[in-house]
Parts: sequence; structure tokens; C-alpha cells
Amino acid sequence: MNDLFFLNQSSFRIIGDVHGDLNAFRHAIETDRFIIQLGDLVDYGPSSIEVMKLMLNIQERKRGLFLLGNHDRKLGQVLKGRKVKRDAALNATLEQLSKDQDTSLPSKILNALEQAPVWIILKKFIFVHGGFHTRMLTEPPPQPLGPMTSLMARAIYGETTNKILPDGYPLRLLNWINHIPENYTLYCGHDCRSTDGRPWIRKGYGGGTAIFMDTGASKGGHLSWIDVII
Repeated sequence: MNDLFFLNQSSFRIIGDVHGDLNAFRHAIETDRFIIQLGDLVDYGPSSIEVMKLMLNIQERKRGLFLLGNHDRKLGQVLKGRKVKRDAALNATLEQLSKDQDTSLPSKILNALEQAPVWIILKKFIFVHGGFHTRMLTEPPPQPLGPMTSLMARAIYGETTNKILPDGYPLRLLNWINHIPENYTLYCGHDCRSTDGRPWIRKGYGGGTAIFMDTGASKGGHLSWIDVII
């Protein structure tokens, strides 16, 4: 991301996966803190495009940014004219986009997706959508809509396997938590692990901490956020 205005911020609101839940997102952004949204703004919910428009407005006013999620990347690939495997959630988002009266909106969304950071390292804090790898500490993030690299896959999908669970989602491993360095705190979304409606927190063997912010917005749960001072 070329515009690093967030580096001068010290107070942040970290927001989990929104998935088109506009009312919840409106509540989440009612803050004077700088917003870091962890990706997956779109799909599943009824207002994915309205959520994206609100996020674009936040970025234009330099009040926040969003990281690239796997659903956001998929939308970007479609907007670039690339072939992707479409599902009902993506088709619904594209239908919402086609009905919007702003004919310049697709290009605005694509431009934002092409600039969305794949991960952010800020002091002892790590922000990423899906999962961590130690190489993220030393290598620059890949181009958001560029080729799918191993680091891109880890960042937006986490640590996946070929096994599919009964709910239709792939089995995701969490070995990467143990490689978060001591005293680092990582915020991620993507993997809804919460059992009590609150963000799911796990300490790794390496001394780092992972906080899973996806609590199921538009998928039977709700939207969560946490305020932090860096």
C-alpha cells in the first residue's frame, strides 16, 4: 500500500469480517480511532456493495483501511475479467454491484482492491486476514490481485488441508500460531473459531498471541471489533 498515513496513528479499532452486514459495520465505525478492517467485506450479507462503498469513503477520508480477504480478492479477480469459480455468495455481490447507479463504482472498487495490503506489521502487532508465516516479518506483501503465491495463500486462506468438514469448509490447521514471535499480537479474521460470541484468543508456544476476530457476521453470528493502542 503506497499511502502509509496509518503509521502516524496510535489508537486503532480492529474490525473482523463484515460479509455485507451494513448495519453492524455502521455501528463498528462509530469511533474516532483509526480503523483496520481485517478483510472479507463482501459476500453472504445483503449489503456487500453498500459496505464496500462505506469502506471506500472511510479510506478517502483517511479514517481507516481494509486488508485483503479471500472474498475481496475473488471479487477483484472478476472485476479484472479473470475466470474464477463463482458461488451463490459471489453472484449475489455481483448482482448488487450491477444494480448500483454509480457506473464508476466497479473501477473504484477494483482500484481499492489493487491497493489493499495483504498484511501489515506495525511494531509488535501483525494484521492479516487468514494466517501467519514468519516470512511475513522479512518479506514485502505480494500484489493483492497478482499471482497466488504461498505467502498469499497463507495470508488469505490460513493453513489449509485437503480435508473438507461436514459444514463444507476445509479443515484449517493452526500450527502457525506457534510461530508468532514472543510478545507479538496477531489479529486475523477468516476462521470463525468463537464459541461464545467473543473473539477467540490463543497463545502460541513461541510466546505470541493470535486473536481471531471473525465471529460470524452474516453467517449466523455477529460483527466484532476491538480497540487497541499501539
